[in-house]
Amino acid sequence: MSVQNKTILITGASKGIGRSLALLLASKRANLSLVARSEIELLSLKAEIEVLGSKAEIFVGSVGDESFVKETVASTLKSFGKIDSVVNNAGFGVFKQAADILTEEWDSIYETNVKGTFLFCREAIPHMKLEGEGHIINVASDVAKRVFDGGSLYCSSKYAQDAFSMALRKEVRKDGIKVSVVYSGLVDTYFHSKVEGDPHQSEYLTSQDMANAISYILEAPKHVVIDELMIHPMSQDY
Repeated sequence: MSVQNKTILITGASKGIGRSLALLLASKRANLSLVARSEIELLSLKAEIEVLGSKAEIFVGSVGDESFVKETVASTLKSFGKIDSVVNNAGFGVFKQAADILTEEWDSIYETNVKGTFLFCREAIPHMKLEGEGHIINVASDVAKRVFDGGSLYCSSKYAQDAFSMALRKEVRKDGIKVSVVYSGLVDTYFHSKVEGDPHQSEYLTSQDMANAISYILEAPKHVVIDELMIHPMSQDY
């Protein structure tokens, strides 16, 4: 199913997976609503998208801010008339022993990784129900299915995001709305301690690999839903 003229909202769009996905979808003539914290990076991305001949609106703020999310969804609907898909890609991690985690770190991780996903789903779904179709794609992690030493905070946030997604899928399937979850392994992005492109990450998945996978999910035929997609680099044993 073509994404041409479809309106797709992407969080965490200014860099990494979100940026690669935005540019890929722009090349396919999708209308894009782009959310991130960095106005400079979003403006640069918007300019690139317009060169490709697609339309983009940018929204600068925190995905955990309820008022911001409501305003973003309302403005997207005003600009494009509908929201066909939401890609909840924004997320980050803090990795340390549980006894060393600060309360503000816990709150911040959950606000972005879990609450942000919830808020954008809650605000977009009523409009999708009116259309009788829609697609939510939540970018989780393989640690939504496993845990590791030092990952209690990040893993638990991804488990929560995944559980929310699975229950939501059961709620909205009857309304024609798809819910997909992408579980990625190691990806060469700013997420890690080393910069994107560092030689130590040369065997990781690339942002483009992830963008291609998400685009594949979005372009599945209307009668097909890819509920879950687990993706790893060959160098990573899962």
